[in-house]
Amino acid sequence: MSALSGLRVLDLSRVLAGPWAGQMLADLGADVVKVERPGAGDDTRAWGPPYLRDADGRDTSEAAYFLSANRNKRSITIDFTQAEGQQRVRELVQRADVLIENFKVGGLAAYGLDYQSLQALNPRLIYCSVTGFGQQGPYAKRAGYDFMIQAMGGLMSITGKADEEEGAGPVKVGVALTDILTGLYASNAILAALAERERSGQGQYIDLALLDVQIACLGNQALNYLTTGVPPRRLGNAHPNIVPYQDFPTADGDFILTVGNDGQFRKFCEVAGHPEWATDPRFVSNAARVANRAELIPLIRQVTVFRTTAEWIAALEQAGVPCGPINDLAQVFADPQVQARGTRIRMAHPLAGEVDLVANPIRLSRTPVDYRRPPPLLGEHNSEVFADWLSD
Repeated sequence: MSALSGLRVLDLSRVLAGPWAGQMLADLGADVVKVERPGAGDDTRAWGPPYLRDADGRDTSEAAYFLSANRNKRSITIDFTQAEGQQRVRELVQRADVLIENFKVGGLAAYGLDYQSLQALNPRLIYCSVTGFGQQGPYAKRAGYDFMIQAMGGLMSITGKADEEEGAGPVKVGVALTDILTGLYASNAILAALAERERSGQGQYIDLALLDVQIACLGNQALNYLTTGVPPRRLGNAHPNIVPYQDFPTADGDFILTVGNDGQFRKFCEVAGHPEWATDPRFVSNAARVANRAELIPLIRQVTVFRTTAEWIAALEQAGVPCGPINDLAQVFADPQVQARGTRIRMAHPLAGEVDLVANPIRLSRTPVDYRRPPPLLGEHNSEVFADWLSD
């Protein structure tokens, strides 16, 4: 028995933020039914290459992007721009616990599939809307995309090389992080609403905006600004509040040094052969090191280039100083720790025979994540879902 067994979720969302929330609920045991456009489906089905390959190495119709966010779901096709399709959705909603959608503000009202209309049919329904800017405000009717939100929400202003360095300028994160974080916030909000429903018996509406989530996830950088009134600047891989906490060159590449306190800094200085740094008034405390990073960082760089990455990591780990290599994804999935945690999973797939996926990181002792279904083919479960949901 999975944690969310018996929960029914109707997923009308596309691309990443909404589907990520749906996949989280599905991994935890919910029956998540993905409603897609006939003939086309979720936009990300066409976001390739790369595509999943069959046993003979030929591309299938399934884009890797789609596979990343739709495990454990069943797919049905409904054209709810037509009256018959709208009625189909209403029938399913009456049996659903949760509905997830990411249409523009007011986009589903034209079809009678907005919260007010569906809540009248099912007062226990949890209805989660994901938009770029939320249901109110001057930008509410605008479309919102992750890249744009990373820029508007401040993330790109603190990501990239410092202004005085060659190649300086704002840089987006290499994955659609705002979408993924919004999906995680959405699944949390849905679980909270379900818990409250146990007490009240009533569903409710959830309004999630990518811009809100992006700003919320600026964390310490947002508070650095709110505390001082000074916008943080780009520092490359350096940390605004901790020094040394960044990348350093080695004899054969680079490594990451993450010194979190003064004791770790003293240990690092011993390993580096410069114990005098730890007692230097300029570097004796983290606050001093932050103030004098321009003096300290070049000194460290002059030392780290004389050993290989592996040599630094071995020596620093033995001394209890946090550090690590900079891995590409091939190295990530070959890492013994990653393999020991079972982060890469393999499931049977109707077109490819097998598909490799990334495991859900949640580890529950009594109700573990259950990998029941690979990402579905378009409309694969039309007959099955209507029989399951509408027969009881």
